[in-house]
Amino acid sequence: MDLRNVIFAISLSFAILVAWSYMFDTPEEAQKKAQQIENKNQDTNTPSVNLENKKLLSISREDAINSSERIDFENDNVVGSISLQGALIDDITFKNYNEKLGENKKVTYLNPKESDKGYFVETGWAASNLGKMALPNRETKWKVLGNNKLKKGNPVLLEWDNKSGLVFRKKIELDDKFLFRITQEIQNKSNKDVELYPYAQITRNKDPDVTDFYILHEGFIGVFDEELKEESYKDVRDRKKEFNASDGWLGITDKYWMTALVPEKNQSFKGEFLFKNGFKANYIQNEPIIVKPSTTNKSESKIFVAAKEVKVIDKYAETESINKFDLTIDWGWFYFFTKPLFFIMNYLFELTKNFGIAIVLVTFAVRLLFFPLANYSFKSMAKMKILQPELLRLKELHKDDKQKLQQEMMALYKREGVNPLSGCLPILIQIPFFFAIYKMLFISLEMRHQPFFGWIKDLSAQDPTSIFNIFGLIPWDPPSFLIIGAWPIMMGATMYLQQKLNPTPPDPIQAKIFMFFPLFLTIILAPFPSGLVVYWTINNILTIAQQWVIMKRTTVKTK
Repeated sequence: MDLRNVIFAISLSFAILVAWSYMFDTPEEAQKKAQQIENKNQDTNTPSVNLENKKLLSISREDAINSSERIDFENDNVVGSISLQGALIDDITFKNYNEKLGENKKVTYLNPKESDKGYFVETGWAASNLGKMALPNRETKWKVLGNNKLKKGNPVLLEWDNKSGLVFRKKIELDDKFLFRITQEIQNKSNKDVELYPYAQITRNKDPDVTDFYILHEGFIGVFDEELKEESYKDVRDRKKEFNASDGWLGITDKYWMTALVPEKNQSFKGEFLFKNGFKANYIQNEPIIVKPSTTNKSESKIFVAAKEVKVIDKYAETESINKFDLTIDWGWFYFFTKPLFFIMNYLFELTKNFGIAIVLVTFAVRLLFFPLANYSFKSMAKMKILQPELLRLKELHKDDKQKLQQEMMALYKREGVNPLSGCLPILIQIPFFFAIYKMLFISLEMRHQPFFGWIKDLSAQDPTSIFNIFGLIPWDPPSFLIIGAWPIMMGATMYLQQKLNPTPPDPIQAKIFMFFPLFLTIILAPFPSGLVVYWTINNILTIAQQWVIMKRTTVKTK
């Protein structure tokens, strides 16, 4: 594997991915045109979702929780509470995930609206014209009917009477994972028909710290009639996004966690991503719920506040019939390749109980898969190395006739069965594996905080050791740019050995430059996930072994 080909392949791959993102990843002009079409198709009779403009005092999360009556809930995955003021889902902690490696502080996700990091979900009703009839809002104090502890198989029922002939009820159910099912009911005690539009809304007071890396989307997400829409916080802050659809879902996604709203089946809706006193993702049903006098009517919605576990998300997509719900996990443009590779990796993890070993086994499998192709490439490269003296002789002999030199070189290659470009082929084919493993380590919650052996406690994070404190022997914490760990150094060393097996560039200056490439890539890849570096290092070792055997067996017949 020619190191020059590695450099070329990596550079080409990044260039292709960046160009691809500009060409196909929801370009701004295409979004604007689609937005104009969607705006024309909007039902102007549909009222707006309640966007309360009340300025809140910022208090601590604990004080905000203690300041309101609440319904507690818990299952094996989440624990939290629902505020009776507004019936807001605004307090959730993921029980199975720690904020930091080695600590026991669990990931807290949703927060009350009064707190600085307010992040909550509400459901409600909107109306075009109800006169003096009041509708429930965030200040409404709901009454609990019966059970006040929410858990699987044990729903809670809330009620509020507007004293003008309408009684509103909410039935809230929680499954054993991350799904809240909300059934909103209206009882009409008045003497006239009532038309109301059900809605649900996610509000996030401030944009969070995001990874800000082009291979991962964090922000607004939704599927509207088969079409995936992804919007950044910046884009939504600049301009509201609106979508009309007959089927779909929408929400806000982070790297490992997400909130999502799923409207009632077979009901068209208008979705919005906007910034108004916080970031909001909401939908409102296009057709009203009509409640005749002395009758009741209802609407159902689903709310997900979830850790993005692949199997769980896929199961929800299937059992709840939510179209493309698995795209809440950002598999990227290589979805068709990355996701199956994840399942292979996860299967090997279940067998070995170690994702690092799973990565090593996948590396062996990749090398085995491309063994014949690599053999062809290495034979050609070995012949190239043996032919170097002859090439230098031809270069000296025809130094004043470039055309003759090219003809003689091509004749030599043809006679010996050498393809000077063959070294690139196995590299280019393996690039998808490189990016798929990188993507998996970067986005998969299952990879988060997974150890390997020794000092590698988290395969999704960089190697924490550094050569500049002699791998921890010196009691000094170097700055981040000096953290070049043991695995990156092993990777660089194996690259150097590979270079020694490859043909030396005929140009002395070029040869000296290429001598620095292993060091250059070691520094560049040191901050990458250690699992990726492990993959590359093991791959290098296997490549060196295969290439060395091929070189020992290869001969040529020169003049």
